[in-house]
Amino acid sequence: MKIKIRRKSITNLIKYFRENWGAPFIIAFMGLLIGAAYYLSIGNDKYANTLAEYAYYNLVIGVALQFISYIKYGGDEE
Repeated sequence: MKIKIRRKSITNLIKYFRENWGAPFIIAFMGLLIGAAYYLSIGNDKYANTLAEYAYYNLVIGVALQFISYIKYGGDEE
């Protein structure tokens, strides 16, 4: 299986992250929450709770940054 990464795709991704400051934190939130669910399923409650706590912090930071970037770049593109 061969994966092609086009220069235009990378440029669009960079532009997206420049305009949506909270996106990396929200992506990290989702990853940490999946990790917490995994550790909870294998019975490691303490580590799952710690990961869930860090996930929550990432979500709060991500939403705050998204709100700020929404104010800065505006919401209407029509």
